[in-house]
Amino acid sequence: MAGPLLRSLWSNTTRRRSFSSQSSPLSPLRAFSAATGAPPNSSLDPNRLRNVAVIAHVDHGKTTLMDRLLRQCGADIPHERAMDSINLERERGITISSKVTSVFWKENELNMVDTPGHADFGGEACVERVVGMVEGAILVVDAGEGPLAQTKFVLAKALKYGLRPILLLNKVDRPSVSEERCDEVESLVFDLFANLGATDARNMSQLLDAVVKHVPPPKADLDAPFLMLVSMMEKDYYLGRILTGRVSSGVVRVGDKVIGLRNTDSGSEKIEEAKVVKLMKKKGTTIVSIDAAGAGDIICMAGLTTPSIGHTVASAEVTTALPSVELDPPTISMTFGVNDSPLAGRDGTQLTGGKIGDRLMAEAETNLAINVIPGLSESFEVQGRGELQLGILIENMRREGFELSVSPPKVMYKTEDKQRLEPIEEVTIEINEEHVGLVIESLSHRRAEVIDMCPVPGNDGRTRLSLTCPSRGLVGYRCVFSSDTRGTGFMHRAFLKYEKYRGPLGNVRKGVLVSMGYGTITAHSLMGLEARGTLFVSPGLDSYDGMIIGEHSRDTDLDVNPVKAKELTNIRSVNKDENVKLSPPRLMTLEEAIGYVASDELIEVTPKTIRLRKRCLDVTKRKSQSKRAKE
Repeated sequence: MAGPLLRSLWSNTTRRRSFSSQSSPLSPLRAFSAATGAPPNSSLDPNRLRNVAVIAHVDHGKTTLMDRLLRQCGADIPHERAMDSINLERERGITISSKVTSVFWKENELNMVDTPGHADFGGEACVERVVGMVEGAILVVDAGEGPLAQTKFVLAKALKYGLRPILLLNKVDRPSVSEERCDEVESLVFDLFANLGATDARNMSQLLDAVVKHVPPPKADLDAPFLMLVSMMEKDYYLGRILTGRVSSGVVRVGDKVIGLRNTDSGSEKIEEAKVVKLMKKKGTTIVSIDAAGAGDIICMAGLTTPSIGHTVASAEVTTALPSVELDPPTISMTFGVNDSPLAGRDGTQLTGGKIGDRLMAEAETNLAINVIPGLSESFEVQGRGELQLGILIENMRREGFELSVSPPKVMYKTEDKQRLEPIEEVTIEINEEHVGLVIESLSHRRAEVIDMCPVPGNDGRTRLSLTCPSRGLVGYRCVFSSDTRGTGFMHRAFLKYEKYRGPLGNVRKGVLVSMGYGTITAHSLMGLEARGTLFVSPGLDSYDGMIIGEHSRDTDLDVNPVKAKELTNIRSVNKDENVKLSPPRLMTLEEAIGYVASDELIEVTPKTIRLRKRCLDVTKRKSQSKRAKE
């Protein structure tokens, strides 16, 4: 069942406007309590609560919308993207983990949840669990791009839980977005939402009014025993484990005795008994303490040390845990291990397998989309939803002082009826017409199949492609795509289904230049190697046997000596030595390295450097292994 349609105007600018199906005079924000702005006992009155999630495709404007809503409700916003609390979120401009805050609007308390839009972070306390905490959702759709792959994903999850989403068309001020384009986007989602007309407005008040009007209050039983399903978790230096979730029933107060429950194959199991030390809520951008909370509210709780995401916190008399949410399965895996290269230990402080394992287990505890399986020789198999998700984990570990070696991503296959199945992803691409042939040819080598191809309405010279492609074929393709389209295209992908194995990939990468010398790389040596391919290193860096220093111009690997110095003699030369002029090296980011390495290679990750290397460093052993593989 669809909610109303609104249209908004902003592209990270200060201008904003909304259109609503209902026209009503704008009312000033009413003043409430001096401390929180809330009416008395609002947390214990379920009829005053509205729990809403903001869902959308990546880059369609969820976090910017949250900024505008917070400002409209009188919150102090210190900077843009105020809800982004992780450094990598602010640096990359993406939302990695969900956040919840509450605002007050016309005597109602709105618990707002900002969710990640990228498919890789769909398990980061995201749609699967967030929709279980709320009664309504705001679906944000870019009016220029229209509904894309992740839009379908988040909307399907919302409708599965019976939510009545409010559709918000965003970025209607772009030159390529006309009134006809807005109408076309409406028609693309017409089967889910009804077009109720629009009237002009100047701020977010009509959207907030629509939330209050169309999102029902939670169905709450304050007299029942206290129950809460944990949906998010974080750790605080002073308070310890902080559990966030929606109170399903009853009332909880500071000092109450509660228990932790989890579901097992044999039923519900009690895992801890403790007292509630502190109850908190986020009001705008600040956290405030509360004395009590009732059914339907979304709160943070401290005092328990064992329960985690998916577990139940309840009154002592409760014996049955709440049902947990099923997550989509991981699609790729990577092996994390100790950095055993000759240059290990120079940059990092966290070097041992035990430290790496503890860090990965702590990540798996707060992020249910990641599975960690201990392996041999202090290695750990980490399963996730995509290389971007695992890349963020590796980047965080780098910044924490870890050194580690990482294997290339491997797709997780399934077997049904003795048939090999692989994960297939839905890919949506928008590119210039002159790049269509190159992109289709590149994706055909990766076993992609074109489903639809059409011009982009209102944008002459642009083409939209819809394809299905195996997950293994898309590993590392984003960098190739950016190069092929000269940075003018955009690509979105989302898990679709498991399907019959489509066969081996074509040749998607050339061979590499492998160092067979230990020491400092010299300009004299690199000058002779430039003609062999593209270099990844510059003079003055350290090298060792088995380190990859460049890409070969041919399909085979080539062993080279990058540390060879110019011979010095006591004979004076008539001509001056020629100046060494080298082309700038190709410097790889972590995401590029993850998509580049082959099955016999590893990524060496340190706080200061990212290097590529062969799994077996000894050149003689590598040649013997290659011969045995061909026999």
